[in-house]
Amino acid sequence: MKKDDTKFRKLIFDEDGLQLLAKRLKEIRNKKGISQEELAYRSEITLSQIARIETVRINPTISTIFKITRALEVPLAELFNFELTTIQNK
Repeated sequence: MKKDDTKFRKLIFDEDGLQLLAKRLKEIRNKKGISQEELAYRSEITLSQIARIETVRINPTISTIFKITRALEVPLAELFNFELTTIQNK
């Protein structure tokens, strides 16, 4: 990519995948009886950021995901225990 092409970059935001991640995060959190506020405290992430992840308003970084899985005391694979749908090219 040439330097001049930077203004045409597209942000990557897989809404379907993030919806599945948010759903799974809520399932695990509820199963463990942990509120969003408690998860925020344990993971040292703001409450608003936890809420935005669970409502698919942001695309969390992998470091954020690591902090959340540690705070929930679950393997990373458990958080990602869902099937992605196939994306059809248009």
